[in-house]
Amino acid sequence: MSKQHSQISQDQEARMARFGLSVAAGLNAQCEQLPADIGERLRFAREQAMLKAKAARLAQPELVQQAAAVPQGDSLALQGGPGGKPSRWLKLASLGPLLLLVLGLLLIQHSQWYQQILAAAEVDTALLSTQLPPAAYSDPGFREYLNEDQQPATEQPE
Repeated sequence: MSKQHSQISQDQEARMARFGLSVAAGLNAQCEQLPADIGERLRFAREQAMLKAKAARLAQPELVQQAAAVPQGDSLALQGGPGGKPSRWLKLASLGPLLLLVLGLLLIQHSQWYQQILAAAEVDTALLSTQLPPAAYSDPGFREYLNEDQQPATEQPE
């Protein structure tokens, strides 16, 4: 696959070079028809642009130049072993965060489930430990009745 990728990039570079040469030839042909003063200004502007481009290339840090030299088809992720193949430990370590995420979600689900069981047990305990009139069971607001019944028991007059 790397050979195919390099063949494609070589074809692209050849096409770009041909295109650049044809554009340059067209501009050179048109340049001969321009008046002398315009041609001189264009030559001066071209020289200034070339000097600025050279200065920009020299000012570019070495790391950026080295990064540009890396082939475009390769990935930097999970390349640990010889030949660019990732090692088993590297693959296993990359699964660690996913495993922690799943375990965290399971813990949250278990905690929510446990909270619901405790709330239901609290209501059941309150229903079984107090004497309620039969109408309280059919009342839609029987939880409020239970809460009102428990509040005076917890607050003691001074």
